[in-house]
Amino acid sequence: MEVTFLGTGTSQGIPIIGSEHPVCLSKDPKDKRLRVSVLVSWNNYNILIDCGPDFRQQMLANNVKKLDAIFYTHEHNDHTAGLDDIRPFFFRQGDIPVFAHQRVLKALQKRFDYIFTTENKYPGAPGVKENVIENKPFSFHGLTVTPVEFWHNRLQVFGFRMEDFAYLTDIKTIEEEEVEKLSDLKVLVVSALRIQPHHSHFNLEEALDFIQKLKPETAYLTHISHMLGFHEEIEQELPPNVHLAYDNLKITV
Repeated sequence: MEVTFLGTGTSQGIPIIGSEHPVCLSKDPKDKRLRVSVLVSWNNYNILIDCGPDFRQQMLANNVKKLDAIFYTHEHNDHTAGLDDIRPFFFRQGDIPVFAHQRVLKALQKRFDYIFTTENKYPGAPGVKENVIENKPFSFHGLTVTPVEFWHNRLQVFGFRMEDFAYLTDIKTIEEEEVEKLSDLKVLVVSALRIQPHHSHFNLEEALDFIQKLKPETAYLTHISHMLGFHEEIEQELPPNVHLAYDNLKITV
């Protein structure tokens, strides 16, 4: 299984438009962060987790030529706004399977009604095949995918475990029975927004405490804002098995 970090930034990305913050002015490529998303490549299948506003750029940067499914964590704009840009994949492959909570699918249907409609559909619009996710494991071409439920303030979000890899973004609180799904991981990816506490995201301290509790072999932090600090400085302060993810990083699980 190969995981490509397509984007590792928060909802505004880094740099923020017009910002004079030192991190936004950084020349280090690792401080340039598109909106958060990963591509999981397994057994010749490409699974996208979240399809945000930088999707087109991310596909071009990583020369992705095939897309077999999109898994959605939740409906916020930075995780969904790129759906229209699946058109090149649709024209080559047909309807693209999307997997999401019923609430998220309804939000997508409202926002992208021209994609989901079956009546008088515009010929240039892409198509999708809807798959409703509940909080129980499901199979994708023989791969067992285990949703992990947690809370982004008051909004329910799904993370995903696939074999020894798990991806959790926009997390603030999680019930103990969901934590139990995350034992014996080789790689955990979890969001860490900034140093200061936040009402709907783990800050760095909370993310590190969570990692210490789960004890994966390796952990990567994502969904990072400029307020976390410079990549190289924060990386040096992390435990040996914890790293800051950065855009276009590829890892093998």
